[in-house]
This record gives sequence, structure tokens and C-alpha cells, in this order.
Amino acid sequence: MKCCCVIGGTGFIGSFVVNILLREGRKVIVVGRNELPTRQLPDNVQYIPGDFGDKYFLQGILRGVDEIIDLAYATVPKTSYENPVNDILANLPNAVNLLEVASKFTLEKVVLVSSGGVIYGPTDKVPINEEHATNPISPYGITKLAVEKYAQMFHKTHDLPVVCVRPGNAYGETQKPFVGQGFVATAIASILAGKELKLYGKSGTVRDYIYVNDIARGIVAALIHGRPGDAYNIGSGEGKSNKDILEALQPLARAEGLEIKLNTLPLRKYDVPINVLDSSKLHHCAGWKTQVSFNEGIRKTWDWFNSKQKKST
Repeated sequence: MKCCCVIGGTGFIGSFVVNILLREGRKVIVVGRNELPTRQLPDNVQYIPGDFGDKYFLQGILRGVDEIIDLAYATVPKTSYENPVNDILANLPNAVNLLEVASKFTLEKVVLVSSGGVIYGPTDKVPINEEHATNPISPYGITKLAVEKYAQMFHKTHDLPVVCVRPGNAYGETQKPFVGQGFVATAIASILAGKELKLYGKSGTVRDYIYVNDIARGIVAALIHGRPGDAYNIGSGEGKSNKDILEALQPLARAEGLEIKLNTLPLRKYDVPINVLDSSKLHHCAGWKTQVSFNEGIRKTWDWFNSKQKKST
């Protein structure tokens, strides 16, 4: 039985990845920063708290491990813009340390979760494939790209079997709202709580929103089938603006007697206007494609948040 170490496996996407790995017959070890996992894990998953910036801690963890999936990241685009130096220090040393330590072990695959939403930067043509120029305009995107470049270096100089995946904008059940990332969760939570929602620009930005379990499936598909040294987009191929999201939520809100309170503000300079991903490379490599449509995913997410809200009142 293969053993997969998931760094950041108690996070939003990571928790879905863990469940898929178990269904694939993997033994799973989850590494997290907190003493106790922030999300409940299946009973057959081992949780190990620690500092994955510590090479000795990592060396102890990786003995007997066959695969690594790294989802850990300490910042979001908004916080990276507010403190770009912290974005570097909180993320890059840990990522490079992981690559360096991993290169000393005989591993079958290492998957680094990058970002398809910010790494490419502004573009005149969508959907974007992996050959598109990478010119991020946020510190978050620049640091993500730097991690990818280090991964390529360790692949070429140390034969590290590393694959990078670039997901679109994840949404779905259990996502945390109000953290500067995740418009769908923040929009739903705002509507349910009667809070004002900020919209930057007349229609907001256009993003490739993809249901979280489809992203998790794509990450595991890249783990199993991805070619070392390559990068793979994970997206729906469909662009939705923030306004489109709100229009999809409108009938669900009305059914509960709720309204959307909106405050329209100017566009922010660090927001890429449009981002839609071409994921045909992963499809051809692994047969992966999305399973949950946008409308189905939005309803699933609304129902989960709505049920949680009712239970808490």
C-alpha cells in the first residue's frame, strides 16, 4: 500500500484530497501546523503536527512515505498585497526546504499545489493553457511562481519527481468565508447573515470557479498520472463574474426571504480582470474532467451554509 503525506491536509481543498486518496487505497499521513487538526479527519488517517519548515521534522515524517502532496500556504492574495515581504518569508523558505529534503528521499511523486487563478496575470485571450506567459501582478502570484521555479530546478538538478498543479477558484461546502479568498463562500455567508457584500467593479472580476471535489480529483489525477517536471491546470473552462455568482444565488436567497446587500467599489489594481483555464492537458494525461456543474455546485454550497446557519440559530 502506497503512503501519501498530505501537507495542509486539514485545509479546505486538502480535506477533500484526503478522502479521495483513501478511496484510491492509499495510506494517508496529514501534516499540519496546529496541535490538533482544524477539521475532523477519518479515523484511519494519521495526523502529525509540526513545523514543516524544520528539515529534521520533515526527515522524520518522510521516512516510509512514497508520495507527497503539498497544499500548505500561509497567505492569500489580499494579505500578500498588504505585506509582500511577509508573503515571501511565510511561504518560500518552507517550500524550498520541503523540496530540498524531499530530494534526499526516493519518492514516486511530489505534487505542489500552485495557483491557476493568479500565476498567469492579465491576458487578452482565454482559456489559458500551461504554455501561456506567467506574469503575475500580486505578491501571492509571484511567490507561487517562485515556488514552481524552485520545483523545476530540483527536478532538473536532483531528479525530484515533482508535478505542479494550477487550480482555478475553488468553492464548496466547508470553505471559510471572510478570509480574503473565496468569493462564493463570502457571498453566501454575507447573504445569510444580512451583511453588506463588497463588489469591486461593476460586475467584479471573471474567474474559473470549480467545485472543490473536482479540484481534489484533479490533484490526485496529477499525482497518479502526471509527468514529473510538468504543470497542469485544473479548471472548469468557464468564466463567471462576481455578478454572475450573485445572480445564481439570488433565487436561492429569495426562497429564504433574504436579500443581497451590495456595495460596489472601484476595481483593485492587483485583481486580474479575467482568468479562465484550459485543462485539456490534464484531461489528455489522466482522463480528468469536471463532474459537478456550476449550478449544481452552487446549490450544494448554498444548502450546506444554509443548513449550518439554521442549526446555529
